[in-house]
Amino acid sequence: HIEEAAAVLSQYCDLLAIRAFPKLDSRDEDYREPIMSSFTQFAQVPIVNLESATRHPLQGLADMLTIEEHKPKNRPKIVLTWAPHPKALPHSVANSFVSWCKAMNHDITIVNPPGGDLSEAICAGVNVVHNQEEAFAGADFIYAKNWSSYTDYGQRILPEEDWTVTAQKMALTNQAKFMHCLPVRRNVVVSADVLQSDQSLVIKQANNRTHAAYAIFRALLDG
Repeated sequence: HIEEAAAVLSQYCDLLAIRAFPKLDSRDEDYREPIMSSFTQFAQVPIVNLESATRHPLQGLADMLTIEEHKPKNRPKIVLTWAPHPKALPHSVANSFVSWCKAMNHDITIVNPPGGDLSEAICAGVNVVHNQEEAFAGADFIYAKNWSSYTDYGQRILPEEDWTVTAQKMALTNQAKFMHCLPVRRNVVVSADVLQSDQSLVIKQANNRTHAAYAIFRALLDG
């Protein structure tokens, strides 16, 4: 049981890092975060969320660091675009990315197929559109990520249009930098030529996971 597991593991370490994926069967259950909240309740050391059913905070922090390092102006236009994927994926990366952007007062637009909106709480105060080319116009950063349906919870979103990020779509932007949390399915989420272009930040973004985790660990260990 988590009550004993958390207590025992707390005796072995100074920090306890937990990764808990959702089953995508019940929205109420997943958004209640039973595993993460139970470890938080019963552990005697700080809990670090390495990705839960609804959040991926260290990825979000790494994303903000990447944007800060490469932004062309003080308040860049950032677009989070839904992208296709053969499996139903959780909302955790998208939820955290939008929440971090709102906290940083970034100009954030979400673009996804009709019926694919994230939760009302996440979308509150954010520009949400359903035309990808319209959203890309003048953007400084494009962040591609798949997520499953929120309203028809856990189901794959199957739009009629092609939502893969391509060089043609990137040409509509303000020479935008491309971001993705990796691993990524080439020529499904994003075309290979975009991934391999000078606009791609995915490798630098991945390295910033190191620095984001280090900063949080040091802050917790230093009290």
